[in-house]
Amino acid sequence: MSAQTEEPITYEGGCHCGAVRFRVIVDEHKADDCNCSICRKKGFLHLIVPSERFTLLSGADLLTTYTFNTGVAKHTFCRICGIHPFYRPRSHPESIDVNVRCLDGDVVSRFRIVPFDGVNWEQNVHLIRSEALDTD
Repeated sequence: MSAQTEEPITYEGGCHCGAVRFRVIVDEHKADDCNCSICRKKGFLHLIVPSERFTLLSGADLLTTYTFNTGVAKHTFCRICGIHPFYRPRSHPESIDVNVRCLDGDVVSRFRIVPFDGVNWEQNVHLIRSEALDTD
């Protein structure tokens, strides 16, 4: 099913302790599985959505931000439980990158998981940037 034919679905999710909660509207059930140093360690499955399709419901005051390398990506996590439910990605700094594993329920199987070679990020980022342009 292409992005143009899927009906938008609204999901809610959050961190482990429940202090951070969010809502996201999903048009395409595709998530990237990046093998870079931070994503591999966090187990992050990337669902990049436009900022207007993401709503932080609670816990803004409990989020802590980690940055490294270029400082563009804003890796947010709950300061109580340490879970990283979403962040502002370097590849799409105007968007929100939601961790599919932090959505409520057993919904990961609804997503097509696509490997992304983030170890070689500079050589491959055009692949995920061009996908975003194709769905606009």
